[in-house]
Amino acid sequence: MSHANAVGDDEKLSALGYDAHFKRDMSLWANFSLGFTYLSPVVGIYTLFGSSLMAGGPPMIWSLVIVGVGQLLVALVFGEIVSQYPVAGGVYPWARRLWGKRWAWMTGWVYLFAMLATIASVAYGAGPYVAAFLGIDGSVDSTIVCALAILLIATVINMAGTRVLSTAAIIGFVAEIVGAIAVGGWLLAFHREHGLEILFQSFGAGEPGDYVTAFLAASLIGVFQYYGFEACGDVAEEVANPGRRIPKAMRMTIYVGGAAATFVCLALLLSVKDIGAVIAGEDTDPVSTALSDSFGPVGLRVVIGIVLLSFISCAMSLQAAASRLTYSYARDDMIVGSALLRRFDVKRGTPIYALLLAGIVPAVIVLGSKISEDATVKIISFAAFGIYLAFQMVVLAALRARLRGWKPGGEFTLGRAGLIVNVAALVYGVSAMVNLAWPRTPDLPWYDNWIVVLSAVVVVGAGVIYMLVTRHHSRSQAAAGDAITEAVQAVVPSSGGPSDGTGPRRGGTSGS
Repeated sequence: MSHANAVGDDEKLSALGYDAHFKRDMSLWANFSLGFTYLSPVVGIYTLFGSSLMAGGPPMIWSLVIVGVGQLLVALVFGEIVSQYPVAGGVYPWARRLWGKRWAWMTGWVYLFAMLATIASVAYGAGPYVAAFLGIDGSVDSTIVCALAILLIATVINMAGTRVLSTAAIIGFVAEIVGAIAVGGWLLAFHREHGLEILFQSFGAGEPGDYVTAFLAASLIGVFQYYGFEACGDVAEEVANPGRRIPKAMRMTIYVGGAAATFVCLALLLSVKDIGAVIAGEDTDPVSTALSDSFGPVGLRVVIGIVLLSFISCAMSLQAAASRLTYSYARDDMIVGSALLRRFDVKRGTPIYALLLAGIVPAVIVLGSKISEDATVKIISFAAFGIYLAFQMVVLAALRARLRGWKPGGEFTLGRAGLIVNVAALVYGVSAMVNLAWPRTPDLPWYDNWIVVLSAVVVVGAGVIYMLVTRHHSRSQAAAGDAITEAVQAVVPSSGGPSDGTGPRRGGTSGS
């Protein structure tokens, strides 16, 4: 990146009201790799393949296509927003400019909780693979130790700065994509048990005459798979020419990540010897069964090693995104401890305490499984729903702003198609949230059956109480709601008031 381009990007950031502190060391490929390793097709598919196949049979693979299209719509909306507002923190500053302070505060609150829970879930989910790699029996204790080790590695990488993070993300992307192609290609070439016709056969999954319900349950593999593209925007102040590169990196994350996930899923489906045994619950871990049969003990360990690298890369990217959100939140004085959380390590170019928060809180969640593994599962259950909820809060804010006159003014826009894409993205997102929250365990107590909804109510309710009591949302004079204000001013010119000198350098309209 040339010095002139860096100055130009920093001047654009200054026009948005913020001084540049991060180093713009992240290229297009590094930014894409960050989103890809966050989406992590290997982690997503390997984690949920067995339960999804059991619920809906082989046709569950089509959910990856359906959800991929839906999330691409969301990514297109996000691309327009980040192109105009390339500010660190992603969904929080986007919601702030599109709607106002209160809406942005709640969006950031929901997303932060969901991100911290997701980091914990990825680290905790790696435990069984670490045990298998080391050849030890899996237990709660071994899972905790392995999870904490992964969190530590991810934190150390992030602490080293943007350049190291970028390099690690690219290495993680290359290892994961090569591993996915190599493993999937080997399975398809030498251990294929079925033809493509099984992709349209349920093998008896679901209730007779009601396959739709079974498919919706199985489609959670797709719903859980397709997020991570927003991380490209979380690090907007570390990317050269962010207005052009980040929207492109978001789309690449969907295209490449979705293709890789679908390929891995296809290879596994065609390699499972007894699909009926999986659906009947007799083979509860078809991934390990297929890999063990295909690669043997030594080969299996190599494959598991690649999977573990994917888990580490995923945790690293999640942590980077969460820390930037926290820093952005604290920079606008929106949360308790803001003075500490916005402190910046100039030498490394990292928000040091925000990173520590993104490591410590997930570690506490993981340690909680020692007391109650069930409680940890309940906390983690909010993760995917919370991320989708935060996404749709931004999509709704964008739609509201459009209807009030906002026209995206960045280097990437959808033009006349913007409104249609925005509406379609909202319809898809709400549908996905309903599917995530829908109770599917009638044999369990009602509170377990509705755990996703209850956890969302707790997080949102706690956020509303916190916001009303502390009024942190109103402490900063940073620009808010100005996307709509700029649209109005374009029709009826008016002069803005001066900044009061608090918070970021340049104030703005205080939306609510």
